[in-house]
Amino acid sequence: MMLSFVPRGPGADEPDTATLVARLVRGERATLAALYRREAPAVYRYALAMCGNTAWAADATQDAFMAFAAQPHGYDAQRGSLGAYLAGAARHALLAQWRQQRQHVSIDDDDHGGEAPIPAGDGATPETLLVREQDTQALWGALRRLPVPFREAVVLVDLQERPYAEAARIAGIELNTLRTRLHRARIRLAELLGAIGALS
Repeated sequence: MMLSFVPRGPGADEPDTATLVARLVRGERATLAALYRREAPAVYRYALAMCGNTAWAADATQDAFMAFAAQPHGYDAQRGSLGAYLAGAARHALLAQWRQQRQHVSIDDDDHGGEAPIPAGDGATPETLLVREQDTQALWGALRRLPVPFREAVVLVDLQERPYAEAARIAGIELNTLRTRLHRARIRLAELLGAIGALS
């Protein structure tokens, strides 16, 4: 079953996530589409922020859902949200893609590949939008220069605003390790943004 990536929220009349997962476990395959609509946008944004490539992010999102569809009983709600579970699966898919492509993201890698998203306009003046876009590009450029473990910590906690415990589960690390990585990542990110500002 191929899923078309069209990010959008859940329908107002759809059951809650736990009910949909239970139906999927019972073999009601049609519920996968509802779960995809509900969870795919956040999983895709996480994958895109990690790899900076829209095609890879879409593939990782689809791989995560296909793996979940094949073994829905593998998800345990006691261990965290479905979104966190799927983000972890997307993370594994990205790592597999990197290994397959033999691409190692280094601290000096600033190729955006899939262009990080720029916020849409909200009635601001053209000058304000230009400054905002430049600031956003600077942030994503600096973020792409962070080592992958540091980048992941910033993406999960600061950009996606996930709870620390959930972010640690997705990254597959201890909570203290996440806190340490996040602290170091924020310092490095501030240094990189300061250097970009000094050059502009």
